[in-house]
This record gives sequence, C-alpha cells and structure tokens, in this order.
Amino acid sequence: MKLFKSSLIALALASASSVYAESIAITNATVHTVTEQGTLTNATVVMDNGVITAINPKTVTADSTIDAQGKILTPGLIGSMNTLGLVEVSAVSRTRDASDKKADITFDASTAFNPKSAAIAYSRKGGITSNIVTPRGGESMFKGQAFIADLSGEFDSIVETNSAVLLNVGSKSKGSRALALQNLRNKLEDAKSALAKAKSEAKADKKKDAKEPKRDEKIINALLAGEKPLIAKADRATDILALIKLKQEFGLDLVIADAGDAVSVAKQIAEAKVPVIIATIDNLPSFDALHQSLKSATVLMDAGVTVAFKVNGDTHNLYQLRYDAGVAIANGVSKEQALAAVTANVADAFNYDAGRIAVGKKADLVLWSADPFELSSRVEKMWIDGVEHDTQSRQDALRDRYITESDMPRAYTK
Repeated sequence: MKLFKSSLIALALASASSVYAESIAITNATVHTVTEQGTLTNATVVMDNGVITAINPKTVTADSTIDAQGKILTPGLIGSMNTLGLVEVSAVSRTRDASDKKADITFDASTAFNPKSAAIAYSRKGGITSNIVTPRGGESMFKGQAFIADLSGEFDSIVETNSAVLLNVGSKSKGSRALALQNLRNKLEDAKSALAKAKSEAKADKKKDAKEPKRDEKIINALLAGEKPLIAKADRATDILALIKLKQEFGLDLVIADAGDAVSVAKQIAEAKVPVIIATIDNLPSFDALHQSLKSATVLMDAGVTVAFKVNGDTHNLYQLRYDAGVAIANGVSKEQALAAVTANVADAFNYDAGRIAVGKKADLVLWSADPFELSSRVEKMWIDGVEHDTQSRQDALRDRYITESDMPRAYTK
C-alpha cells in the first residue's frame, strides 16, 4: 500500500514538473512587445521553463502550438500600490492584514499574504499576472516594505520580498507635513554620517569589526546605496519638489505615487528622471492637487515623465486596471503608452524583470479576444511563468450556481 502511494506521489510530481517544463509556441499573433520592436504581426512567441526563449524563430520547436489567429498578445498587466492578498473584505477587520499601529520601516506584510484570496482569481480576469503589494503601515511616515507576487494563486507565488520602501508625506489631519520631510532628511543625513564614520574607523583599525547596523538602519543604508526604490506618496507640488531635492542630494531611487499635482512640476520631474504612479480617473481637486484632471497622464507623458498606472480603491478594483488605462487613452494617451504604463513602466519602477515580450523575460503573457482596453474584450488565455492559468473566479461560480436550472430552490444545485 505504501509503495502504491509512493508511486502515485512520484507520478503526480512528474506530471507537475512536465506541465511547468512544457514549451509552448504561440503563432500568428499580433504581438505588442512593449520594446523597441514595437508591434509584430503574424508573429510567433516561444516560451519554455517560465521564460520567453524565442520570437519569430526560423524553425518552431515546441511541445505544443497555439494558433492565435491574429489576436492580440501582450505582456501580463502588472498592478501596484494596493493590498491584494492582504485584505479580503475591507469591512471585516479580521481579514485585514495590511496595517498595524506599530508598523514602521521594517514592516514586511508578505508573511500575511494569502495567495488563495478570492480577489486574486478575480484580478486575473482583468489580465493581471503580477502585482506589487504595498502595506498601509501604521503611525510612522514609513509604511513598510512592498513585495512582488504573481497571481498564480499558488503558495509559492511571492516573487520577491522587501522590494521597495513605502513613504507617506503630505497633508495630515493632525500636525504638520513639514515634520515628515524633516524627519526623512534627518534619517538620511544620520545614516550617511554613520556610514562615513564606520568606513573611517575601519580604515584606521582594520582589525576592528564594524558594528552591525540595526534592521531599520540596514534599510536606510540600502536606500542610500540605491539598492531599492523609495516609493513616496505625495500630491502637492512643493512636496514633490522637496522629494526630488532629496533624491539629488542623497542619490535615491525615487518613485512618486499619487502625484495629484504633478502636472504643475512636470518639467522638473522629467529632468530628475523620477517615474510617477497615478490613478488615471483621479480628477477631483483637493487642497494638495488643484490641477489634476483626466488629462494628467497625457500632460505628464508629453513632458517626458515616465508614468505608470494604478487603481484606486480596495483590492477588488484591481480588475479594472485596463479600463482605467482606457480612460487615459480617451484623454490623449496613445495605446502604446497606456500598455507600457500597466506593464513595463511598473516593472521598471520596482526593478522587476517583467512587463515586456522579449527573449529572456518572464513568460507572463495574455492573449486577448480583441483590444484589451475595450470593455467588451476579454482574456482568452493567460500564462504566468509559462504555465497557463484560467480566469474562473468565485463570482463565476456564484453566477453559475444562481442561474442553473434545478428542482432545488433557487441558488442551489443538485
């Protein structure tokens, strides 16, 4: 009996391995590469072992071939600046793991990530293959560490932890915004001085062991070394300019999120080569963002700013990322720019090796029934790390349950 069970386990493992190892060729596709190659027609893309291995090879060799029949193939869309997998139902406190009063710069919420969240399968329906998850933190201006997860729904779907530091500056219901910027500068200056002192002491006494930095100090040092991005949430133009000055002074890898009034200082943002992450449908003025409109993305892109799109609201809104990109298109952004804003530009902001269809890139691909930015279009096929995933969600199961004809009362099935 034990031998029989062992054989079944071995067979299952071999089967799972073969699924992952299977090479797939997608032929006759309209491929939007989001690279200098642009859009390729009647093109072939080959993937194997989770990566793209060939584009338009002379000879197609693959375990299976899919005829796209001229349909659109894009990189998988990438979400960001949300709590997917950390919040299941916003109104139910026991399903919220994105924040904690004591959370600080070291807060790593990835240990609470739930790959089986109903919102993940639902987000796949919108063509999302991976996501940058950002915690909401606590009372500290530092909200914690972002992490990257794919939307496979598997228990090993976290791609990278501690991938960026999240900072919140700007307006406060109590206190002054000046304190956050002041504290940020003080921390950076203190860390820079401590590093210089340690280097000087080590040079003077080579036998003396350097003092081990604390956890929060290591993170600040990583920011100073440009080893991870600082994602700063700010709206007011003066706050954005202050952050740019800190970037230039300390060599930070800065990304600005929200950026409601960024259009007022678009030239300075472009010159500083700072990418911004915005919600395209934000058009209501506030005291910090008097100039934002549905054309903000167009204004920023025309000024030379690298723009990525995010979705506002709770985790269940991520599905509509492509629709929000469509709003930007309706207000002056080209389709090529919009696609980059939900793929390559997001990946670049977080130093994530995805978001483009190129040899060696992650095989995160989506085949669409038609234009992905049209409401009527849908995902026909999706691959995450070269493995096909369906778009069936809990909502689909509930729909089928409620409309199935049965002798049982409505909403029940045999």
